[in-house]
Amino acid sequence: MGEERFGEFVLVRRHEEGVVAELVLDRPKAMNAVSTEMARSVVAACSALGGDRTVRVVVLTSTHERAFCVGADLKERNSFSDADLLRQRPVSRGAYTGVLELPVPTIAAVHGFALGGGFELALSCDLIVADRTAVVGLPEVSVGVIPGGGGTQLLPRRVGAARAAELIFTARRVEAEEAHRLGLVDQLVAAGEDRTEALSLAARIAANSPVGLRAAKRALRLGQGLDLRAGLEVEDAAWRAVAFSGDRAEGVAAFNERRAPRWPPAG
Repeated sequence: MGEERFGEFVLVRRHEEGVVAELVLDRPKAMNAVSTEMARSVVAACSALGGDRTVRVVVLTSTHERAFCVGADLKERNSFSDADLLRQRPVSRGAYTGVLELPVPTIAAVHGFALGGGFELALSCDLIVADRTAVVGLPEVSVGVIPGGGGTQLLPRRVGAARAAELIFTARRVEAEEAHRLGLVDQLVAAGEDRTEALSLAARIAANSPVGLRAAKRALRLGQGLDLRAGLEVEDAAWRAVAFSGDRAEGVAAFNERRAPRWPPAG
């Protein structure tokens, strides 16, 4: 298992012969509060992962025992002038869009607090595995702002407009079982098992066609919000991108020969 650090607060570990990448939030003294420096590191790590064709799945995890991420670093923000805040905005926004725009399937492994920007990082992933200690929410209106890392757009896509409005307007925290019931998280596992389960899920996903996974994610993301006819055109374009690939040929051959596929090297 290889490991690479991006700045002081973010590292990337490799699993499953390198095809699963674990993007680790590692600022435990601040419960992974997203400072400007940490945001830059997330951007850099996502840029590296997004350009690595060998990566098939990314799992977002935390080193803090009681928190996934508590959101923006409000202690740092308290020292900002309006001009400072304006200058920081592209940096902080880049961290969330960096995760959101990763071209491969992404899984957040959530335990403890995932609040504000922390929950938005999880929402930027395709799937969220949470353990029973998880507490999630978007409390930004309680401190005079709004969810600015994608929350107002990603949450209603998960749970519908009215439910998202209630959660954002009340700024309330939602504990694990209710979060699972409402669809705020996708899988609920025993306390302390979120990372293990997320990596296991990632390994199952990574066994599939690298070309197919990227194309399926592209179709899912680009088709959101389109009418059915337009969405089917997006799907058709993604199908054409894989139908004549080496992965398709190998997948069909492996099925007929009753063996595990040996996917061609990433190009």
